[in-house]
Amino acid sequence: MATASSLIITSRIPLSSSLKWVSIPILRSPNNCYNKQSSLHRTPSTYSINPTRRNPKTLIVRAAEYKFPDPIPEFAEAETEKFRDHLIEKLSKKDVFEDSVDEVVEICTEIFAKFMNEEYGGPGTLLVDPFWEMADTINESDLPGGPQAARAAVKWAQDHVDNDWKEWNGN
Repeated sequence: MATASSLIITSRIPLSSSLKWVSIPILRSPNNCYNKQSSLHRTPSTYSINPTRRNPKTLIVRAAEYKFPDPIPEFAEAETEKFRDHLIEKLSKKDVFEDSVDEVVEICTEIFAKFMNEEYGGPGTLLVDPFWEMADTINESDLPGGPQAARAAVKWAQDHVDNDWKEWNGN
């Protein structure tokens, strides 16, 4: 059981589907806080994240060993079409893009399609990298509205991609 002299250490764990962080308190005794032999104590107000007493880093190793499913080409194609349609509608309403809407949408769609076909393997695999690449590519091409286009793209992806994947796979 935990004593009054115990320390509470907060661990940050990513919630991949929503791209947010949550803190989970971990209770350790002050004498063993940094010792490999330490054990985590479970009380009603804390969670124990101690897969083995010998190696508390086992949880991280097991998470790193998890293999996400391979991308599904049919899903990637269908999602890319939805993405393109949304961006055309959204960006056409903004004066920032002037006559460059089609070029900006084409850049964003090409980068999104590549990501969906090569890297997206379901909830938890939506990355920020393609959206940064969209903004950078638009800016390097001397087209207007790189940040606005990337923001619209990532907002849509966060709201739809994981949910659409779940529907596609019947989950």
